[in-house]
Amino acid sequence: MKGKAIFIAATGQHVGKTTLCLGLIAALKKRFQSTGFIKPVGQQHINVEKGINVDKDVFLFKHHFSLTDAWEDMSPVIIPSGMTRDYLDGKVCDSSMIAKIKNSFNKISEHYQYTVVEGTGHVGVGSIVNISNATVARELGLEIVIIASGGLGSAYDELELNISMCQQQNVPIRGVILNRVIKSKREMILNYFPKCLKKWGIPLIGALPYSEFLSQPTMQDFAHLFNTNLLSGAKQRYRHFCHSRLVADSLEAYKNEMIYNELVITPACREEIIAANIDKHQEVAKSEGTDFAGGMILTGYRPPSKELLERIQLSEIPVLYVPLYSYEAMQRITSFTSKIRKDDILKINKAISLVENHLNFNMLL
Repeated sequence: MKGKAIFIAATGQHVGKTTLCLGLIAALKKRFQSTGFIKPVGQQHINVEKGINVDKDVFLFKHHFSLTDAWEDMSPVIIPSGMTRDYLDGKVCDSSMIAKIKNSFNKISEHYQYTVVEGTGHVGVGSIVNISNATVARELGLEIVIIASGGLGSAYDELELNISMCQQQNVPIRGVILNRVIKSKREMILNYFPKCLKKWGIPLIGALPYSEFLSQPTMQDFAHLFNTNLLSGAKQRYRHFCHSRLVADSLEAYKNEMIYNELVITPACREEIIAANIDKHQEVAKSEGTDFAGGMILTGYRPPSKELLERIQLSEIPVLYVPLYSYEAMQRITSFTSKIRKDDILKINKAISLVENHLNFNMLL
């Protein structure tokens, strides 16, 4: 017998669907005997077995929640680069993709009391190949919950567009969840946003507060960003940083302003800066018995010398070398949005806690 299910959509990319779904499944597992997960349409994907590509979120959820469903059912359709052109050239058929999605959903939902279905991007993503989130939700006969960035006017404007598409497809909307609500605005948002939603008769299911920790990339994130490996500190690859700093000033100035848990970006040729960072970690470990918890990204087209590399490796500080100028590296870092990875347990637990503590599950279910 097919269990209950809900479709989780959003007003855009990087709004928080993964965070929400992590917490949602964790909470549902406490309320139901079994909870499943499927992402019908994926874009960012990875190869898990020979010839099998799956959405990155499916890889995360299958491992974290020990789900046993087949990869192909949890991630039935992937839209790789070039697929839209193939569709427009008549090489890909939307009806076959819909049939594949429905077959996978039916197989998964029959095994669980509740199934979480995660969309991709905003409600209209996939429209060019006729498998938008709204279309998929309609074909699966599911209600949608829409996640929007925590705000008032901007969130409303984004919801207006996404709700209109749901209405065009005759997809009922269960409710709205606001994510990353600034603490100082939370009371105002909780007061006014339900008034905004009265126009559509849609409830506000929850308002998740902004978490700086969830927005902090790890050294492993930066390794993926720059497509490189850590020079040292592999055990600390999931270290998060409260501060980051591009060091281009004097050694004396740098020493006077060194702080705990800081990511330092500096040219690999600035050996005196790198050595000072290593010395500081060793000094704190010896005098206080604690870890200074820093990290370094070394830049420039001249890699660290053999002697310096040996010292870096002995320090066990997480360090990357990136063959780019510091300015280019900083541009990529500042525009980078990190995703939750399966081994980043601290971030996963934080996401779950936020959702469990700030959603009205009676309204959601």
